[in-house]
Amino acid sequence: FSLQWYRSAWANDQVQDATIRSLVIAFWAALISTSVAVLAALATTRVRRFRGYSAVFAAINQPLMVPEIVTAVALLIFFAGIKVQTGYTGLGYLILAHSAFCIPFAYLPIRARLQGMDLTLEQAAADLYASSFQVFRRITLPQLWPGILAGAMLAFVISLDDVVITEFVKSAGQDTLPTYMLGQLRRVVTPEVNAISTVLLALSVTMVIAFFFVTRIRK
Repeated sequence: FSLQWYRSAWANDQVQDATIRSLVIAFWAALISTSVAVLAALATTRVRRFRGYSAVFAAINQPLMVPEIVTAVALLIFFAGIKVQTGYTGLGYLILAHSAFCIPFAYLPIRARLQGMDLTLEQAAADLYASSFQVFRRITLPQLWPGILAGAMLAFVISLDDVVITEFVKSAGQDTLPTYMLGQLRRVVTPEVNAISTVLLALSVTMVIAFFFVTRIRK
């Protein structure tokens, strides 16, 4: 066993740039998708059923119900028009694309947490004239945070490992770590790629294990 190829991979400027880019995109995608997922989960669990509820639920979970490449092509077409009109080719497109794709992955654990919570505490707070915001901040949020954290971790891992959407949406010079590895594999498999794969796998497994333990937290 040797750390030579790990050191060699990290010394590669392209690997460093791709790693930083991947982490930045994954961070913002997790933050945005989790924020949207919290609002969506509250809207679908804390209000009475409304007309179009099923359509809203299907729209939230759309990325889970269609092949990823279909979502990627749709995002490519959508962002291509914006790029032509604005001339902007920054990371914003990748962040928004990853955020949209990660919403259902953050939404499901948050919704499950909300459904498992005791509503009597929220009802008691409302009976004591607490506003909706006060009920959420003082009652709901403290109980909900394990679900939020779990959803954020899952969204982060999904974004970090994504290849298909990134490959379709990215502009030139915007390789993430997975797409950089894919490009290298098309040429030749090197020990550096194997080292990077090992690190990514270890990180993903660690996050999934953490997700498992966080979802088991009871409060």
